[in-house]
Amino acid sequence: MLWFVKIEKGIVDKATFDRFVPAHKSYVQGLIDRGHEAKTGYWGERGGGMLLFKAESQAAAEAIVAQDPLVQNQCVIYELHEWHIVVS
Repeated sequence: MLWFVKIEKGIVDKATFDRFVPAHKSYVQGLIDRGHEAKTGYWGERGGGMLLFKAESQAAAEAIVAQDPLVQNQCVIYELHEWHIVVS
């Protein structure tokens, strides 16, 4: 599987965003359970974050991101990139 990163920026107020965080965390746990090795977090200065995960292809990664509750509820805008590890 390939690594992908979704870099996101929040576009709604904090109260609205926070309503969907539990669903997002549950969604990411489901990705972990299905072998996508997902990790999620936010920037220290707030207002954005990142989701790192594995997928079979760009199309599969796009489908994964489309199901994220933060995306479905229009809480974030994002960029999706395939990530190539140089040193691990």
